Parts: sequence; structure tokens; C-alpha cells
Amino acid sequence: MKYYIIAGEASGDLHGANLMRGILKNDPQAEFRFWGGDRMAAVGGEQNLAQHYKNLSFFGFVGVVKHLPDILGQLRECKADIMSYSPDVLVLIDYPGFNLRMAKFAHGKGVKVFYYIAPKVWAWKESRVRQLRKYVDRLFIIFPFEVDYFAERGVAAEYKGNPLVDEIKARKAKRPSREKFLAQNGLADDRPLVALLAGSRRSEIRYNLPFMAELAHRFPEYKFVIAGVPWLDRAEYDAIVGSSDVGFVCDRTYELLAYSEAAVITSGTATLEAALIGTPEMVCYRTDHVSMNIGRIILKIRFISLVNLIMDREVVRELIQWDMTMPKAVAELRAILPGGERREKMLEDFAKLRRLVGPAGASERIAARMVEILNELKPKLT
Repeated sequence: MKYYIIAGEASGDLHGANLMRGILKNDPQAEFRFWGGDRMAAVGGEQNLAQHYKNLSFFGFVGVVKHLPDILGQLRECKADIMSYSPDVLVLIDYPGFNLRMAKFAHGKGVKVFYYIAPKVWAWKESRVRQLRKYVDRLFIIFPFEVDYFAERGVAAEYKGNPLVDEIKARKAKRPSREKFLAQNGLADDRPLVALLAGSRRSEIRYNLPFMAELAHRFPEYKFVIAGVPWLDRAEYDAIVGSSDVGFVCDRTYELLAYSEAAVITSGTATLEAALIGTPEMVCYRTDHVSMNIGRIILKIRFISLVNLIMDREVVRELIQWDMTMPKAVAELRAILPGGERREKMLEDFAKLRRLVGPAGASERIAARMVEILNELKPKLT
């Protein structure tokens, strides 16, 4: 069968690649065309990569408005490419602003639509539930609390676990020793590590990394290390941290988290990754004031950390925008570093979270279910 997959950011590329491996296991003759990144290209072939997500990375309300002509052009390009490819199914991965428009388009053209990693409608834009109900044939979710949420709103959603567990397990099996990791990444330093995850977009990094670098100066007994993303040059990070003592690794986030005593994270998927790995963390998040003020009006959630949302209470401290001050950050980081008063309780909570999320194998279970549904529909599709 022919699968057209759209992932618009780094996390979607990761989950898309694992999903594609699972699809191939259950449908060895599967053919792919996709919007994604290097991980998906490694599975489905670079020649089948229609658009790289690095060209889609527009962040915040201001960024979207500024790049609106580009976004509209990409929508037109994607629609034309879908029709040219004529897939059996369109698989949409997160990225709702773009993907819900593609769901409506594909549904109108008679193409089956699967949505993998549901839009966070429980946080904002709950009106999107109607779009999911109308244009999506099957919804696959990755957070346990979403089962009841969607059921109450008349959307049949399937939970098979969280694919992050799969990726963490796979990377752990190939993880080098701490000594080798340090040597490979030019971190010849005896000090314990603290990971800095400033985001995957330029704007996130611009707003948050300077604060993180300043925080590092307050803890000279630790080696702070930036987790860089491969689609941004190191020079962009160096321009922010200057000649400070902050280290840098690229595309080695899981390894860095595993060998770090704590992590300072902007938000998003990384907060759950750190918890599943077992690295105590704190959230420091800042963006432009326009986006933040709008967000405060429309967001319906108590927390921005996935850890806190899944546990439905504060496990990880969140320092957001105006609350993100150096004295608070210093105090919280001390509390979660070895010997800190909050460290052991946080690690206990992380163990509870892992039990809630469930075991590894989610990507294969979701892929198998997708193939099963398509096989059931095959007479109709042909």
C-alpha cells in the first residue's frame, strides 16, 4: 500500500521514522512519500522526501503571521503532491495548524486519513475536535489521559503506548559508556553534567539559551552542556553563549540526558523524554511577549510540561516568562541536583509516570493497527 506521511518538526520526524519501520514490518511492500526529516528519509528513502521540516519551522503567533505567504504556498504544494502520488492513506503526525488543513483536503478527495499524535486540543483550540471527528478516519493518541478526553467528545481514539519509550530503549541499547561519550564530544571534564535543552527552533533558542548560559555561571562545580539540533549550525549557539564554559553536543540528547545529573528544558516533548530516562529536570520557558500574552488568554491547561500534564499535578517546576528569574532558577536547580531536597521525590514520581505511560513497542503496535485497518478497508480502497 502507498502511504503519504506528513511530519512538520523534529519530534514528528522521530516518530514518523519509527512508525514507518513498524509499517514495513507489517506491510513489507509499503511505499512511502513524506514531509519529514533525515530520520524518515533514512527509512523511506531520501528520494521520497518531498519537503524537509526545517523549512516549516515557524514558531509562535508572530512567526506564523510573518511567514503566512510561505505557509500558504506549502499547503498548495502539499495538496498537489498528494494528488500526484495518489496514496491509499494520508498519515498526519501532530503539526495541527498544517495537518488539519490537509486532513480536510484529503477527506474531500476520498483519501483515507489517519492522525497519529493528536493535536493538543485539551490545551487550546478545542474547536479542532470537530475537525478530527469530521475529517479523520482514525485517531491514534500517545498520552493515557487523552483516552477519556476524546471518548467524552465522541471521537474514537486508540492508545497503544507512547513511542518515546521505544526510541529511548533503542538508543539505550547503543549508548556508549560515559567516558566514551565525553571523549567523542570533546567533553574531557571531570565535573558532573547538567543538560541544557533550549528547544529545536531558532526563536526558542534565542529567547531561552542566554538565560540558561547565565544559570551555568552560577554552578561552576558542574559542566553545563547544550543539546544541539543537527539542522542548526553550532555557530548559531556559539553566537549566544560566546566564550562561556558551556559545552555542546549535537543530536545526542538522549545520551546527554542519561549522563546528566539534571536538565534545564524549555518545554515540549523533551520534558517527557527526560522523565522517561530518569533525569531530574526543571522548565524554563520564555518567548516574545505578544505570543505569551495571547497564549495566557487562550490556553486551558494548568501546566506546560508533559510530565505534569500526565501526572495531573506539579512534579516538575515550571518557570515561565515573567516567573523565569535567576534566583528562582538557581534555587530550583539546587533542589533537584544530588543532595537537593526535591530530587528523590521527583525520581519516585518519574517511576510512577513510566508505569502510566506503558511499556515499549508502541510504534509497532500502532503501525500494526494501521495496516490492519487498511487491510480491512482494502476492498473499498481498490
